[in-house]
Amino acid sequence: MTQSRFLRSARITAAGLAVGALLLTGCSATANKPAGSSSSSANQNALLTIPREDMGTFIRNFNPFAPTVNPMVQQSIYESLLIFNPAKGDTTPWLATEWNVAKDGKSITFTLRDGVKWSDGKPLVAEDVAYTFQLQKKIKGGFDYLKAVTPEGTNKVTFTFNTPWSPALYDVGQLTILPKHIWSALKDPEKDTNAKPVGTGPYTEVDNFQAQSFVLKKNPNYWQPEKQKIAGIKMLAFAGNDGANLAAANGDVDWAPQFIPNIEKTFVSKDKEHRNYWFPPTGAMINWQLNTAKAPFNDPKVRKALSMAVDRDQVTKIGMSGYAQPADCTGLSGNYDSWKNPAVKDNCTWTKLNVEEANKLLDEAGYAKGADGKRTLKDGKPFEFKISVGASSSDWLSVANVISQNLQAVGVTAKVDSPDWAAVVAGYEQGTFDSGIVWSANDPSPYKYFNTSMGSATVKPVGTKTFDNYHRFGDPKADALLKEFVAAGDEAKQKDIAYKLQEEYNDVAPLVPLFSGPEWGAYNDTRFTGWPTQDNAYATLSVRAPTTVLVLTTLEPRK
Repeated sequence: MTQSRFLRSARITAAGLAVGALLLTGCSATANKPAGSSSSSANQNALLTIPREDMGTFIRNFNPFAPTVNPMVQQSIYESLLIFNPAKGDTTPWLATEWNVAKDGKSITFTLRDGVKWSDGKPLVAEDVAYTFQLQKKIKGGFDYLKAVTPEGTNKVTFTFNTPWSPALYDVGQLTILPKHIWSALKDPEKDTNAKPVGTGPYTEVDNFQAQSFVLKKNPNYWQPEKQKIAGIKMLAFAGNDGANLAAANGDVDWAPQFIPNIEKTFVSKDKEHRNYWFPPTGAMINWQLNTAKAPFNDPKVRKALSMAVDRDQVTKIGMSGYAQPADCTGLSGNYDSWKNPAVKDNCTWTKLNVEEANKLLDEAGYAKGADGKRTLKDGKPFEFKISVGASSSDWLSVANVISQNLQAVGVTAKVDSPDWAAVVAGYEQGTFDSGIVWSANDPSPYKYFNTSMGSATVKPVGTKTFDNYHRFGDPKADALLKEFVAAGDEAKQKDIAYKLQEEYNDVAPLVPLFSGPEWGAYNDTRFTGWPTQDNAYATLSVRAPTTVLVLTTLEPRK
């Protein structure tokens, strides 16, 4: 994807990065507490209660283009043409019932589902889809390969590309669709707060909006009324994991999608009959990004040396409570196990702890150790820099602290910098940061991961805002392979090209991959049943993924 599309905001929050998070004290949902016995009638009227651990307060803004957009905008209010489920690797038709990819790979035609209405009662039509992409490109850019989006009557829409573009199906298919009759009437669609959103999703009606909680009630015109079995959704604001975790431990929430340390003891043990969790390794690769626009990070030897100084076993055990899998030299998360090049994976060097080799590489690169054991840059200044992580993400702060301690063994000083996420993300987007812990693209094929880690087209100059490739690295060899990938319609050929991309990634180390991000998710089924599990993986337990709507339309009150 060019992740600059507004689906990007879902990915940002997936890593705990709500850009406008304010550090205020979280609240407790004692008035709607799910713990303990509940009668069937009470459950029928109960609100599905979910914490948001990285927003200490809510602002009434339901604009999907806004950096501080509220939760559930892209999961419950607006919907997409299709939904890809990484837990099973399958695709569910949603607002579209079918699609046809042209033989030359230069277009896709979607057929819209009959009978879908917006929450104001007006029908969903092909013009809505076309307008959504026009607006997206105008406000956020991206979709450079997209030549035109053409409505064909009211129920078909064709996407035409400048060149064959095999990743387009999920790129365009998972963008949430907006109603043209609402958005075309706005004076400034980018800045309008969209306080009373009109969507096609199951829960669209904003109710009881407060600074630390709000409710979404049923869409009165939903196209699947038989699947609106819960009364509504209640979101709670918390300024960090700790407050959200306490609410989960106390039974104040039904769905806990945040990082919970020692979850068996702190959450499950309090009610083993009703509490469970599932952390599939299908999340994004979590990378330590080094700003290659700055020396010495523009030197691949330095990047590999710093990577070899990191003890990923410590990172995953201490920072991630043992929930995550250490990365390898392919750079690919557990979402792409079938795409991994065995030769790269099995002969991996620079993602394994090797302090001796790390010191050797830094010596060779010309960053000498002084008598005090600390290294200096080539201009004589100390080899020191910052690792930027938002203050509310306790897990990633632990990861950054482990890295900081590890680097002492190679004479490098890294200081953990932890302002709020708004400041951190601004540094990433403008290219002013030194380094940071960052999520990655995570779509059905690995194309977007490699495009945003090595594609020259995603590189922006320092000072120019970007939503991709914060580390600002481009590689001509990767560019040529990426061009081949998008033109390849056959998955076997795509895998062959992906193998070569991994070889190039292994050579140039554009990023320092740390671990495959688990998709966090825990639940308390005292009041609601039908949750996804490892044995029933119809969706993940994330509340910020395309599959979230599958959960919202499956859960039902406990009888």
